[in-house]
Amino acid sequence: MRYIPNTEEQRAAMLDVLGISDEEELFGDIPESLLFSRSLKLPPAMSEMEMLAHLGALAASNAHAGEKACFLGAGMYDHFIPAVVNHMALRQEFYTSYTPYQPELSQGTLQAIFEFQSMICALTGMDVSNASMYDGASAAAEAALLAGGTTKRSDVLVSRSVHPETRKVLATYLPLRGMRLVECDIKDGVTNLGDLKGKISGETAAILVQQPNFFGCLEEMASLGTVAKESGALFIVSANPIALALLEPPSSFGADIVVGEGQPLGNPLSFGGPGFGFFAVREKYMRKLPGRVVGKTTDREGKPCFVLTLQAREQHIRREKATSNICSNQNLNVLMATVYMSLLGPKGLREVAEQSLQKAHAAWEMLCAESGFSPLFGGAPFFNEFALKSSKPVEKLNRHLLMEGFLGGYDLSLAYPEYPGGWLVAVTEKRTREEIERFAVCAGRCGE
Repeated sequence: MRYIPNTEEQRAAMLDVLGISDEEELFGDIPESLLFSRSLKLPPAMSEMEMLAHLGALAASNAHAGEKACFLGAGMYDHFIPAVVNHMALRQEFYTSYTPYQPELSQGTLQAIFEFQSMICALTGMDVSNASMYDGASAAAEAALLAGGTTKRSDVLVSRSVHPETRKVLATYLPLRGMRLVECDIKDGVTNLGDLKGKISGETAAILVQQPNFFGCLEEMASLGTVAKESGALFIVSANPIALALLEPPSSFGADIVVGEGQPLGNPLSFGGPGFGFFAVREKYMRKLPGRVVGKTTDREGKPCFVLTLQAREQHIRREKATSNICSNQNLNVLMATVYMSLLGPKGLREVAEQSLQKAHAAWEMLCAESGFSPLFGGAPFFNEFALKSSKPVEKLNRHLLMEGFLGGYDLSLAYPEYPGGWLVAVTEKRTREEIERFAVCAGRCGE
């Protein structure tokens, strides 16, 4: 963090303009009973040099993907980010920009968002994208609320193969709108179609699945989309944007809403966030979109320009009429995604997806050849993440791998107690053949 302090002379000048003698007077309207009167229990002040050394020592205690080869995914992925992505995001016109309420002063920001929306529509095959959400989980919850409001039904049927944290967010949101979360079972690593059909009712507003799902497996999208349409429910797909460069878009299977976590698109892991959520719909649901939509038009001189076309949120219309009361535009994160997708283009994004796919399958074969590991879900097709059954305690396995220079996979028993020894491994284009081979060998040697 860099600081730009005010001098004592500048402080005095500001206080003089305000007509007060010291900073404490700024808080004069706050009742005495609410003021914090005790001294803060903080260590003595440090110089900048001392503080940087202290923070560096704290940071050094963490193992991160910059120094350890990362095979941990479970929703956040270690993809390569070209240096120009960060360079562009740190330009002052983007880094310090605020919500683009004044279009005449925000053309660069609005154009970047418009380009982002266009790219999301190209990836998902949908008609309209909004200007982003907080994250993938809240985007899924907002999609469920949209479905409830559209169908006037109360139940959202969600596969247990959807990310556990997304399901927790849904369980938090839905009851506040008088809606209900209904979970359907898993079979062989994917949604149990029979169980899903058995739980559909006249109150099912939406069917929500993830592609690839939390286990990395590819869902049978055509069948799921057909079931949703036959039941009169909206079909919501939570998608990995990198996988969309390789797989058929959700629109091909009748998806009404496509959401997802955008972190894989040029955003660093950053201890799990921030990322951003993307949200795209068919045109008929455009006016029910949460958040904002940037559009392209012409000004009175006939020149092309960009504006906030739709913004049906609580800051602009009556709260009870708003499509959402908490949505946001994660503009800086979205800008990084936009720069990333622009740099790679369709071919480059497909190359990232293909390398991730191929390297993941190579890692799967190498690990399955080692003693103590077997596929958790048989031969279920997967993208860049796969689940194994480990005969070794996963916590012990990951500690061993950490000592060998690796960030190991996710312990599935943390979210799925029915899978003891379940180990979820992710592989991206960043992993080299040498890293994959050594990772498999080190995993196989754990406990020797």
